[in-house]
Amino acid sequence: MGEDGKRKTRRGKRGGDAKKQKDIEASTETVLPASLTAPSTEYTAPPMDSGDSLFYFDTGSKDENTMNVDKEDKISPASYGLVNPDLQSYLKNCETMLDDPKFESIEDRIIFVNNVYEEMKGFELQLTTDHEGSRILEKLFRISSEYQIRRFFSLMREDTIRLVIHRFSSHTIQTLLLLSAVALERGVHGETSDLAAGAEIEGEDEVRTKMPTFEELLLELVNTLTPQWAFLMANEYASHILRVLLLVLAGNPIEDQSNPKNSIKSKRSAKYVEDRNGEPINHPSLSIQRKIPDSLTDALDQLLKTTDSSINDLVARGFTTSRVGSPVLQQMLVLQSKKGTLEQPGSLLDKCLLNLVSDPTENARRDSALKLMIDDIVGSHFLQKVMELASPKLLQTLFERYFCGRLSVLSMHPISNFVVQSLLSNAKNERQLKTMIAEIQPSAGTLLFKQRPGVVRALLDSCIRLRAGSVEIMNALYSGLGISALDERKELINLLAFLMPYKEFVNADYDQLPFRIQGSLIIQLVLQLPGDGHEPIMNSFFAQAPDRMYSWCKDPSGSRIIEAIISSEHIPLATKRQVLDQYSNKYADLAINKYGSHIVDACWKVSDMPYKEKIMIELIQREMLVQDSPFGRIVMRNCRVEQYKRRADEWRERERSLQKGKRMFKDIFDSSSTPNKRSDKKSKKSKK
Repeated sequence: MGEDGKRKTRRGKRGGDAKKQKDIEASTETVLPASLTAPSTEYTAPPMDSGDSLFYFDTGSKDENTMNVDKEDKISPASYGLVNPDLQSYLKNCETMLDDPKFESIEDRIIFVNNVYEEMKGFELQLTTDHEGSRILEKLFRISSEYQIRRFFSLMREDTIRLVIHRFSSHTIQTLLLLSAVALERGVHGETSDLAAGAEIEGEDEVRTKMPTFEELLLELVNTLTPQWAFLMANEYASHILRVLLLVLAGNPIEDQSNPKNSIKSKRSAKYVEDRNGEPINHPSLSIQRKIPDSLTDALDQLLKTTDSSINDLVARGFTTSRVGSPVLQQMLVLQSKKGTLEQPGSLLDKCLLNLVSDPTENARRDSALKLMIDDIVGSHFLQKVMELASPKLLQTLFERYFCGRLSVLSMHPISNFVVQSLLSNAKNERQLKTMIAEIQPSAGTLLFKQRPGVVRALLDSCIRLRAGSVEIMNALYSGLGISALDERKELINLLAFLMPYKEFVNADYDQLPFRIQGSLIIQLVLQLPGDGHEPIMNSFFAQAPDRMYSWCKDPSGSRIIEAIISSEHIPLATKRQVLDQYSNKYADLAINKYGSHIVDACWKVSDMPYKEKIMIELIQREMLVQDSPFGRIVMRNCRVEQYKRRADEWRERERSLQKGKRMFKDIFDSSSTPNKRSDKKSKKSKK
């Protein structure tokens, strides 16, 4: 039967007996592979995007010990025919309840979930490969018991490879993996799901089958996927499952709610789920480091060891520029870095970098390939991760071989500038950092004014992290902004805020100048420089007219700068007090402004008791004005104005206890950091 005939075949009515079910399955003419490691010949997996890329896959090697993405090896995605229309209609009706699962009692939820599973019994795998069915299953899993999830997971074991490369069932498996991670975390703490494993209602004649644990299911999944790992890395659907599986096995955070860039789901996938009333699995355990059973840790070690040795050189290099395989490759490198096997000779990273780790001598072919990778839209992402993970020795080799003398040119490139930023922000020591600053300094002005200020920010990040290079980076900023005389430095804060050279600024209309977000971010980083690195900004701040600086408090970008000044840990309290004095008698006006209200909150946090009462009195004197503003009401609540008006003594006592607690914590942190500083000094002396 052809493909058209196969699509028209229906599975029959639900609730049929086992024999009828087998006859229906036979009528679809869908032949499952005899072995998961012996693929069928129905379907060619999507090829890697080779295009004009220098990297390609070796499809000729037949070494048994080498993983290949061989075009002759063909695995077909799972296919079980169309879903019965009656079952599909039933599940769509259930979906409305799943979108808003508000049950009167836990028993009602148990009955509802059990009824849904009973209705689709025998058709589970068919539903995973259906567009609508797979989406409904993901919603159902969220309110299912651990036993039901384990049962469904176990049903997919006999056809795992074909399911993970399927367009729809791959999402179902990904959801099961996330729920498995949550269940493992509960198990470590001796907890279980809201629906206990024994809560399902079984028929009188039915006996509950003992299901594998989540740990056993994951171990079996790893054993099944490992022989086909390279092929799955190249599959656009399976690669997402591999990434989640690696994170689950390692116990690493999977969904970082504070940073959407770290989400395992793409923006397109997240938008699709949102449009269909779906919700991501936002369990707290998915955004933290989790405890993992030793067996899973051992399985991960073995997986990394096997893939490291079996993926051949050309396949590894091909993945560096593959949109599909590169994210999995990067995740594998992160895990190898944590285990200390990243830079071993012959390792996966060594293969990707054309043996640069094992043989760093000059190689024309390798140099040409890596220079092309720097400018590649996908290869650049891979190199960014390499910069982050590289040891000081490897980073120095990469810098000297491929970036030294080219930083200015690469920084202006629309793609390679991100690799440069990663290189600069991951400088490993003071010597590397100062060398990089010296090379960037002549082109600092071009970077600031030609939409590449991120390169300067990357250098500032390293200066803050390494607590070094403050003088050098400030000289680079002076040079880029066109500041030559000492008296010109008083305009530093303006030049950075508006990202303008000095000569243009002095001839411009100040009131018409727009703030630049990148300039505001640079100022905030300069304020975090160690030692007295913040002084050039503060000297420039106090050189400005107070009314001009007050106007910044009501601007989205300008207010961020003022707030950073007040909140900076490096600026002395006496200096902050001078800033607060500039806003005396203006706190009520600031409180009713969307951006100025944040300035009032920042001033409140760094004020002592007398100054807090000064702010309080000003707010009370203009209470009606402040209470009419939604932002003002928030400020009044944060300052506890009502408590001050009713019981001023209690308010003072509470504020004193809060200040005392802050001083105690500050003393603890200071005392814990002092020995480290002393040991650093001793180590430096011993080196000398």
